[in-house]
Amino acid sequence: MSRRLALTPPALGASAARDRDARARRYRPRVAALAAGALPVLAFPSAGLAELAWVGLVPGLLLMQRAPGAREAAVRGWWFGAGFILTAMYWLIPSIGPALPLLAIVFGALQAGLGLAVWLLLHPPLTTRRALLALAVVPAVWLTTEYARSWHALGGPWALLGATQWQHPTVLALASAGGIWLVSAAVVAVNTGVLVLLTATEGRPRALAALTTVLVLAAGPLLFALRSAPAPAGAVTVALVQPGVVEDPRARFEASAAATAGLGGRSVDLVVWGESSSTADLDRDPAALARLRRLAAVTGAEILAGEDARKADGRISKDAVLVTPDGIADRYRKIRLVPFGEYIPLRPLLGWIAGVSRAAGENRAPGTAFHVLPATDRTGAALPVGALICFESAFPDMSRAAARDGARVLVYQSSTSTFQRTWAPEQHVSLAAIRAAETGRPAVQASLTGVSAAFDAQGRELARLGTDRTGALTVRLPLTEPSTLTWYDRVGDVVPVAALLVTAGAAAVAWRQRPGGGSPQR
Repeated sequence: MSRRLALTPPALGASAARDRDARARRYRPRVAALAAGALPVLAFPSAGLAELAWVGLVPGLLLMQRAPGAREAAVRGWWFGAGFILTAMYWLIPSIGPALPLLAIVFGALQAGLGLAVWLLLHPPLTTRRALLALAVVPAVWLTTEYARSWHALGGPWALLGATQWQHPTVLALASAGGIWLVSAAVVAVNTGVLVLLTATEGRPRALAALTTVLVLAAGPLLFALRSAPAPAGAVTVALVQPGVVEDPRARFEASAAATAGLGGRSVDLVVWGESSSTADLDRDPAALARLRRLAAVTGAEILAGEDARKADGRISKDAVLVTPDGIADRYRKIRLVPFGEYIPLRPLLGWIAGVSRAAGENRAPGTAFHVLPATDRTGAALPVGALICFESAFPDMSRAAARDGARVLVYQSSTSTFQRTWAPEQHVSLAAIRAAETGRPAVQASLTGVSAAFDAQGRELARLGTDRTGALTVRLPLTEPSTLTWYDRVGDVVPVAALLVTAGAAAVAWRQRPGGGSPQR
């Protein structure tokens, strides 16, 4: 008896050590997956290592591929997704505070399906058939997760992988055919091909992966070379007003007015102010409206002001207001609000976040529908404008609706003053380039504090005013024919819908082939 008791403590110690080792072996690759999720974010602005996007997923995919089982692969996919969201949206901490880790956990869970797909299709030994399926299914699963979190009720489409290619018009040619979704799919397909090249032991799957990778990489430049550029149809001069970081609303209005007054004597067709450049309800503030009318008369250009004001019904809304020398011609009220920044979802439950962050103290009132504003140039010729406000530049369907409704120019009003000295301003302005390439329309963004920029109809940057500058940026903007419609304008979100179908089909097959799933045993 005494001998057995003497042996018990060392036995217990050995057991505890084994448990610790087992936990360490389990969590080390998960932490590595969390870190691997941050790697592809370096391809986005401001880090700007766009080429990294084509291989940046490989370390994370490799960890999923080498998982000991399907469940662990799904968990690693989850951790990878959480790392991606945490890094891509770290600049949201001032706005949502402790909600960011929760956001990362929720959206990261979407990538559990990616981990499962990678393990099922690419675990060793890799066959040619599974490699071929992976080259189609893995991009489809990734795209399905991007499309799911792009629903505006869940936050919206920020940090879509295709956005890493915003400075490469030859790659953005894919966006004109299938939207940013096709660019994302191409990037993931190349990463999958690289993984197969690195891990396959047989020649046939490696040859298949090499061929697919080359074809996908060549697709954008080939389309760019073969398609006709949007037909030019005149040009207009647009001035983007950037007052800088001015906290006092009245001083901000005056700074925008002073920059606009300096345009007198120039041939300007449209002046664009940033989001929230006026906190006066221009329908009820005759002095502010009169000031804008005088500026429109002096410059000979209509002014698109950004209004962030409490309206007659007592609620605050954000509007793009088109002002002429005769008064207000039209206005558009923002319909897709920024979660936490402009409203708090489930405020009775989550309203406490406003007390520990800069989240909205009260919910803004959304508009009911989008419509094109009937602007005119300095000669009186029609210049329909698709005016969207800040976060709405992230939504491909909104710019597509503007193009189909006849907009000649896409105009984005922005304010990223809360996020100065972070990656947010550069990430934001990059979206205007993508929307231009998708729709075949020139696009401009006017930001209170930068970045303000202009892009042609193929997404090429024409001019910019960085976050360290103020004033008015004047740019000559080539227009395209009013009837111009890209393939994406015509067919819409065919690519993500196809990805959903592929993902659903793959999930159904995997379910039937699971042990005890009812499929014939062979």
